Amino acid sequence: MTTELIFLYVPADRPERFDKAAVSGCDAVVLDLEDAVPLAAKDTARAAAGRWLGSRERSAAGAWVRVNPGTELLDDLAMAVRSGADGIWLPKCDDAATLHRVDQVLTELENRWGRPRTPVSPLIETGAGLCNAVQIAAAARVTFVQIGEVDLAADLGVSPVVGNELLWARSQVVAASAAARIRPPLGAASPVIDDPETFAAETRRLTGLGFFGRACIHPRQIPPARAGMAPSDDEIAGAREVLAAFGAAGGAAVTDRSGRLVDEAVARIARRTLARGRG
Repeated sequence: MTTELIFLYVPADRPERFDKAAVSGCDAVVLDLEDAVPLAAKDTARAAAGRWLGSRERSAAGAWVRVNPGTELLDDLAMAVRSGADGIWLPKCDDAATLHRVDQVLTELENRWGRPRTPVSPLIETGAGLCNAVQIAAAARVTFVQIGEVDLAADLGVSPVVGNELLWARSQVVAASAAARIRPPLGAASPVIDDPETFAAETRRLTGLGFFGRACIHPRQIPPARAGMAPSDDEIAGAREVLAAFGAAGGAAVTDRSGRLVDEAVARIARRTLARGRG
């Protein structure tokens, strides 16, 4: 799994925050050119993001760019590739054809500037995107999928109050990611900033549903995000016991000392539990 698990959004028109975000404890910053930037500031935000990306300290956190999906897209992609962004977040992604077009553009830009292949993370934010989740997850360059939950809820006419209204949508994206053999989807951003226990509990629920990692909108969300992803001591001990029994049996199905059947599927769950502990 990628080592980038905690992503911190930073408005691309606030360059004074870029360096602080990179040392905040996140694994990667996301310079947001889309929702966080008003239309009149798109050009100056793009220029500021490009300057910082081109001069940043590479030993710090990774840096991705959330581009605009409309008329600004080509300029955003060109800036991101030329400046050496680590990846692209593509909002409002409704189908695999959009990703195919983005792949073609990125290939041309990478060849022009001699840049490595740029990964893409599409955000599913509409009913159309959700219905096409399987094809989106399997498209070129996609390393992980996300849900833009506020936009998706608005498009579906759902009011996310209780917390389960988007459960079926979340599970569909998890299944699409598994079918495409890419990393699990990233947990969506949340407005909960000053209630770490609630944010950690929310992250724990998302992890249990098959998500891995979290998008954050404030540095104060980073510690509870890591706490919510991390397995408990009992979970770690149980996973180690499972893997020890499975290894001792040479990879064959075996019954552990508690009488539980341990096979490859159980071992996979145990490995993922330990991987969470390393996040």
